[in-house]
Amino acid sequence: MRGRSSSVGCLLLLFCSLMIGGAAGLRICSYNIQRFNTTKAADYRVMHTLTKIVSRCDICVLQEVVDPELKAVKALVASLNRTGHRYDEHRYEYVSSQSLGKSSDDLQQYVFIYRTHLVKQLGQHQYEGKAFVRPPFAIHFSCSKTDIKEFVLVPLHSDPDQAVQEIDWLYDVFEEVSTKWNNTNVMFLGDFHAGCAYVTRNDKKKIRLFTNSNFSWLIGDREDTTVTDTTSCPYDRIVVHGQSFLKAIRPFSGKVFNFGKEFRLRQSKVLKLSDHYPIEVRLKGSAPLLQATPLLVLFGAIIRFFLPAL
Repeated sequence: MRGRSSSVGCLLLLFCSLMIGGAAGLRICSYNIQRFNTTKAADYRVMHTLTKIVSRCDICVLQEVVDPELKAVKALVASLNRTGHRYDEHRYEYVSSQSLGKSSDDLQQYVFIYRTHLVKQLGQHQYEGKAFVRPPFAIHFSCSKTDIKEFVLVPLHSDPDQAVQEIDWLYDVFEEVSTKWNNTNVMFLGDFHAGCAYVTRNDKKKIRLFTNSNFSWLIGDREDTTVTDTTSCPYDRIVVHGQSFLKAIRPFSGKVFNFGKEFRLRQSKVLKLSDHYPIEVRLKGSAPLLQATPLLVLFGAIIRFFLPAL
């Protein structure tokens, strides 16, 4: 009888683990990695820390990647896959925009790195309207393990001199991508320069993503996404459209990830990666009871078998 009780206990533990795993959700991150190139990728300590940062995320959107041949990006993904194979067998893939910018000496890419067992890429779109310095590059994703099954991620690394205009133009980007994919579950994320001198309180009146109540800003004005002690600015932001998308996000999960504090790194070490911190948000997992219906049936049968002997 003791052996059967122990077996039931183990089954209960396994079942609870499966239920919790089904509800884990999806972490989406954004990080201005400040001129990520082959030189930075060759620094072992930088790559070790960057691998730890990105491995926390199910989707990570990198900005300010300066890697036209994608050698640095491939090295990062290889590092992630080595780590994943060692610990959790998660595999990562990437998709990159073309090099974007107005001048040849300041071309940058948007790069998405994502776990292939959790999300699928359904499509990509390079925005070509309006006069963005680095036009947004949108990806349409699907995920079976979240409340919301399809969504669009749109990064922006704004030009600081025209941050107000570029953030406002994201409304036009929203209209284009939502029409293209017939999906209004759109998330904007990235280094918008949306604070301090670049975007003031009065400037918000000129920005449709602020004035239109259908958009929710998940990184607040009081957050500091910068590393140095001389700045305290909410440059990096996450914005979602619509109540359905907002309800699919874990409350208060939009935050800045201070990896210097988390990993106990001196500021000088943090600045070797970037002068920005990553930001993140978490989508809710699918209703675990609905996902686990077959498991519930199996578990009930096992309990009925063991119960008479207890």
